Amino acid sequence: MCGIVGLFLKDRSLEPQLGSLLSSMLVTMTDRGPDSAGIAIYGDTDHRHAKLTIQSANPKADFAGLAGELQGALDAPVSIEVKSTHAVLLLPRDKLDEGRAAIVRLRPDIRVMSSGDAIEIYKEVGLPKDVLSRFAVAGMSGTHGIGHTRMATESAVTTLGAHPFSTGSDQCLVHNGSLSNHNNLRRELKHKGMSFETENDTEVAAAYLTAEMARGKNLGQALEGAVDDLDGFFTFVVGTKSGFGVVRDAIACKPAILAETDRYVAFGSEYRALVSLPGIDTARIWEPEPATVYFWER
Repeated sequence: MCGIVGLFLKDRSLEPQLGSLLSSMLVTMTDRGPDSAGIAIYGDTDHRHAKLTIQSANPKADFAGLAGELQGALDAPVSIEVKSTHAVLLLPRDKLDEGRAAIVRLRPDIRVMSSGDAIEIYKEVGLPKDVLSRFAVAGMSGTHGIGHTRMATESAVTTLGAHPFSTGSDQCLVHNGSLSNHNNLRRELKHKGMSFETENDTEVAAAYLTAEMARGKNLGQALEGAVDDLDGFFTFVVGTKSGFGVVRDAIACKPAILAETDRYVAFGSEYRALVSLPGIDTARIWEPEPATVYFWER
């Protein structure tokens, strides 16, 4: 049992409140998963810079001087914003892959949480209220985001095992449920060039979608394929640079609720996650159908 939330803003006047609204939604889901928590925030882009969100178990040592060393390695300007065990590196967009490779050389103990034009991911072991406070998520603005609080059932309680999982640029996934064919899929995806950092089945689901979208599918098409190719019980909420999507397996035993107004689309594992949203009393509210893909894009 885990708790999932998501919020896609249509009304730009709500963007300064994104972090605050998502934080409230996720804290409400605490009793569905007290082991670890995480959140992905998508912000505006300037089409010139990209972001790498990184994590370290020893941030004081690993983050010290890192921006300067990367700047020298890339021969390009790099800035860093440290947030507890995480940091966001801002670098030229055309240096993103080179920058990621340089981090591996310079600081092998650092882990990349996310990369892309818009995405930032923050996740750690602990209750949602503590994780969100640690990274000052309530003060963040953005266009859309997803969050997760985890009750571990099949893998270790670690930072890397927390959701969201990101396996592609500006892509991430959160999951409630369990997959029965993830080991076979992991082997197939490795043959296709995907790499993995954990034994978590959710990372396999994220990598599956990344691989399908790399073949030219859009998010909706990739999610439709997931219904056929992934075995088990699941509710997925997926974030991309331009929007987010929701899908449940064909049996749909994991709870889910969607709400839509002219200002936003919201997802929660339970309705109580949505009750504090503005205008929720007049929203269209429904339970997503089994094996049916829902997605919204800008």
